[in-house]
Amino acid sequence: MTSQDLQIEQRGAIAVLRLNRAGKRNALSDGLVLAIRDAFQNLPEGTRAAVIHGDGEHFCAGLDLSELQERDAGAGLLHSRMWHAALEQVQFGPVPVVAALHGAVVGGGLELAAACHVRVADETAFYALPEGSRGIFVGGGGSVRIPRLIGVARMTDMMLTGRVYDAQEGERAGFAQYRVPQGQALDKALELAGRIAQNAPLTNYALMHALPRIAEQPADQGYLTEALMAAIAQSAPEAKERVRAFLEGRAGKVGKG
Repeated sequence: MTSQDLQIEQRGAIAVLRLNRAGKRNALSDGLVLAIRDAFQNLPEGTRAAVIHGDGEHFCAGLDLSELQERDAGAGLLHSRMWHAALEQVQFGPVPVVAALHGAVVGGGLELAAACHVRVADETAFYALPEGSRGIFVGGGGSVRIPRLIGVARMTDMMLTGRVYDAQEGERAGFAQYRVPQGQALDKALELAGRIAQNAPLTNYALMHALPRIAEQPADQGYLTEALMAAIAQSAPEAKERVRAFLEGRAGKVGKG
């Protein structure tokens, strides 16, 4: 599916996806959600990382309420599951995803950001879940992903009271791992994606697909899954060459920056 609402640019090994509905604060229509799904299902060969950002003054102000329809329970269930399947392609797709956040990161926009692996926010970013005041409930995976970032109590407070977190509060709460000056989120996201793209693909895959599942497993099962994943990752030819380069002094040491 192609969509004018999602612009995709390939910058070497990095796919850059731009939400392109600035006139609607990049609100998520069903068409845009499906376009995001299709984009991650069809990334060009050689893509090693992706960046998502929003055109205009906001990352994403949430669900496009002009599309909100009266649905019976069955139709509502299927609609929510469509969002789940789409954002699953972001979280558990082929490459790590960095979100560049600015302005509104609200409702469905926060659900999209939570599906990404690294989040960079500039000083204009703010976070909210207005569904509670609108008589609805999150339906794009937010009740699973957002508490894993900030905890159940904080999410409950946001939905009960309409609390809004600014960029500084949001970084402290766990919405974003990085906070940068206004206008610099995309540049920082691209810098991080460039670093990520240089990692061994199997290591990136393990961090995306195995680590979150290990974190949910009982300890004894997690240890076994970790051992299996470690054995698979270190057996890859690229991993062996990287270790050899380090032992022979051909690789850089860990440092700040």
